[in-house]
Amino acid sequence: MISRVSRCVLQLFFIVCVFAIPLGMTAQNSAKQNDNGGGDSPSKWDIFAGYSYLASHGNVNGVNFRSINWGGIGSVTRYFNKNVGVQGEGDYHNDNNESTITSPGTTNDDFSGGSGGLVYRLPLTDATPFFHALVGAEHVGSTYQNDKWGVVLTIGGGVDYSTPLLNHRLSVRLFQVDYQYTHENFAPEVRGNFNSPRLSAGLVYRIGSVAPPTPVTLACSAAPASIFPGDPVTITATAGNLEPKLHAVYSLAGPGVAVKDATATVATATLAPGSYTVNCGVKEGKPGKEGAQPWESASSTASFTVKAFEPPTIGCSATPTDLKPGDKATVSASGVSPQNRPLTYTYSAASGSVSGSGASATYDSTGAATGAVDITCNVSDDKGQTATASTSVTIAPPPPPPGPTPEQVRLEARLALRSVFFPTAQPRANKPDGGLVASQEETLTTLATDFKQYLQIKPDAHLILSGHADVRGSIEYNKALSERRVARAKQFLIEQGISDASIQTEAFGSQEELTEAQVRELIEKNPDLSDAERSKILHELTVIVLAQNRRVDITLSTTGQQSVRLYPFNAADSLTLLDKKSPASRKKAAPRK
Repeated sequence: MISRVSRCVLQLFFIVCVFAIPLGMTAQNSAKQNDNGGGDSPSKWDIFAGYSYLASHGNVNGVNFRSINWGGIGSVTRYFNKNVGVQGEGDYHNDNNESTITSPGTTNDDFSGGSGGLVYRLPLTDATPFFHALVGAEHVGSTYQNDKWGVVLTIGGGVDYSTPLLNHRLSVRLFQVDYQYTHENFAPEVRGNFNSPRLSAGLVYRIGSVAPPTPVTLACSAAPASIFPGDPVTITATAGNLEPKLHAVYSLAGPGVAVKDATATVATATLAPGSYTVNCGVKEGKPGKEGAQPWESASSTASFTVKAFEPPTIGCSATPTDLKPGDKATVSASGVSPQNRPLTYTYSAASGSVSGSGASATYDSTGAATGAVDITCNVSDDKGQTATASTSVTIAPPPPPPGPTPEQVRLEARLALRSVFFPTAQPRANKPDGGLVASQEETLTTLATDFKQYLQIKPDAHLILSGHADVRGSIEYNKALSERRVARAKQFLIEQGISDASIQTEAFGSQEELTEAQVRELIEKNPDLSDAERSKILHELTVIVLAQNRRVDITLSTTGQQSVRLYPFNAADSLTLLDKKSPASRKKAAPRK
């Protein structure tokens, strides 16, 4: 328990700290310290001791409680970086004055405890604000209650100030403002909850550093960076992050310079043309003790160039700039040497060719790619100095190939590409020349007439015949049947005067059979059918699907145009094409009627 004398001492300490602050703020900022815990480097450990005021408000078993307590506070904080750390804190507060919990009298209230938790700080130039959140145990008692331990939660923050009036390890905690919540179980009959604002101030002792000292840096420059022989070059070394209390030693070494100074002038009269490098260095340590302890150092380089003379310059142009394939253009180059040295010209082009030397040459676009073509003009003097310029010409693309003639367009539109349909099982294997009914021969005849005229315009064109069969029969049978169908259609076209080389065939059997939905769509779109005919045909859709797949499709190679799959319902021989039975089957069945 703190005596009144101790309390007076703490109050006096608090007053001294408060009045020291404005004095410290008017003083010059302390110099940067190199040892741990000083200057610009945030500390690793903070040890705080100070005077504290606690105004406790609460409720003890339904009775309002209020007490004013004075005491001491201390904490130890370990920082893992410049911002975040963990903190352990302890405090003791006592009040021998009267309290409002019961009748007037000396209550001898006391609050003491310990907590731990996280702390966050924001180091600034002189001040360091911080915030912490702690949890721990609080020991609470008075004349009327036995001392008990309970849970205490603390949240708050404050500001530490570094003043030159104190040692660099010491800071003044201007204030620390916290809110504490304490719950006590004065079993068996009394419980207490306390809400306590707390105000503290004191001194902080800082140990260690979470950041290494800032290393010395060195920048080195040469001005001017490019000169002619005999012109001076000034080398300047500029160090950063030097400690004012320590001694810095510079060194400059290179062609024409060897001094221990931050600046030097290089004599270039005897230097040959080329690039040169000067090595710059700086060392920092205590005066007179070089070699007795490690010195911090930094190095850099500066470069400059000695020029023999200025290189030539060149301009380049071409006339004309727009060419047709095979055209030529005149290339003109104008080179200038500042020292009037003799010049030699050369030329090159991305495509095409350039011939000639001197200030004029000829560009030939023969074989050049279309579009922009770069032409390069080069000039060199007798000392090997060179310059380059470029110009360009544009090669127009060749005229596009002629499009289709009106006659070709007319013939392509006229070509009657219609699929050719066969009766069931036709042509038979023992009679491959049969199977074509009269209506389908007429379709192929019209196609042959138009295609022979089309070949006069497009001799490389050919017809592609694709054979199909309905699903009845085995895979092997249908494959052979579709092959006979395309062979029969090809044979008929050859008979009409179309060469074998102009016809290509392929057989699919029943692999690419038209579905019922596809056949229905073809019937609904058939322009040759009336509504009544279309309705009647749809009633026999199963038969029509089989008949629709007994066909040869025709494709024109040059345009990809495919034959129209419109079934010849109105043809005189349509019933023969629609019959599901082959003619041979009907002949065998006749005697049994």
